[in-house]
Formats: sequence, C-alpha cells, structure tokens
Amino acid sequence: MAFEVSKHYLEEARRQMRGHKRMGEAAMAQLRDEDFFVTLDPESNSVAALVKHLAGNMRSRFTDFLSSDGEKPDRFRDREFEVTPATTRADVMKWWDEGWACVFAAIDPLKPEDVMRAVTIRSEPHTVLQAINRQIAHYAQHIGQIVFLAKHLRSSEWKTLSIPRGKSEEYKTVPPKPYKPAS
Repeated sequence: MAFEVSKHYLEEARRQMRGHKRMGEAAMAQLRDEDFFVTLDPESNSVAALVKHLAGNMRSRFTDFLSSDGEKPDRFRDREFEVTPATTRADVMKWWDEGWACVFAAIDPLKPEDVMRAVTIRSEPHTVLQAINRQIAHYAQHIGQIVFLAKHLRSSEWKTLSIPRGKSEEYKTVPPKPYKPAS
C-alpha cells in the first residue's frame, strides 16, 4: 500500500508541476514583449523578475536534489529580483526553460522508495515529499502572480485560461475527462 501511495504521489507531483508550467506559459504567451518588464508599483515584481526568481529557486532546489542542500552557496536570491534594461523576452523564456529543466531532471527519475528519503533545504531536514510539496506551493504562488499580471496587462484582450465568465453552467454539461494515472 505504501508503495502505491508513493507511486501515486510522484505521478501527481509531476502532473502538478507540468500543469503549473503550462499555466505560466499560457499566460506569458499572451504578453507583448514590453509587458514582461512592467511593474504595478515600485514594490511589485515584473513577470521577468518573477521568472528570474523562479528559475533561481528551481536551480538551487533541484540541482543535486537528493545529495546537496537545496539552498546552494552560489545562489544570491536578492539578485533574482533585479532585471537589467538589456534583458529581453528571449532571456526570460530561457530562464524559464532552464529552471523547469532542473525540476524535471530531478523529479522524473524519482522512484516510490525515494519519497521518504531525507533531503535538506537551508540545513533543515525534509522528506522528498515535503520538499516537493514546498516547491509546488511556492511555484503556484508565483505563477498565480504571473497570471494576474498578464491578465491585468492584457485587459480586454486576455484569453481566459479556465472557464470563461458566463460559461459555468455550460461547463457543467461537459463531462470531465476521466482520471487516468500515468503508467
């Protein structure tokens, strides 16, 4: 039973991570190049800064995931929120792709017996399950910010990423896709 639960957990964690990645990409695809660098006020982050931070976090947390502390000594978190005027949309998307590559390189090979292994983040012990959950929540928060900014910036040109307003009743009549675990 524990094996099956661990197997299911890893499948679900991978599914959620890929879903977060798709959601962020769908939001950023609607942005104009200049939108990546807009902040709503002096204390806010732009989409570019959020992506740079996510990529830095992903690299730190998931490089050598099972064997080294998730807070790498060469990570300078505060710099992740600094975006230079020379930064381009292509730079931002490169950060995005490199960050997610670190995530999937670490979690895709995990086996059910790894779920309760110990890893460290900032010298604090976590199980693999706890460490992954921590990152799923963190990434959801920042990807939600990206979606919010994209929707705000595109305004009436925004194409919803979920059920459009006024379509909830119609959605109820569409049967959901059955859950199909990964094999």
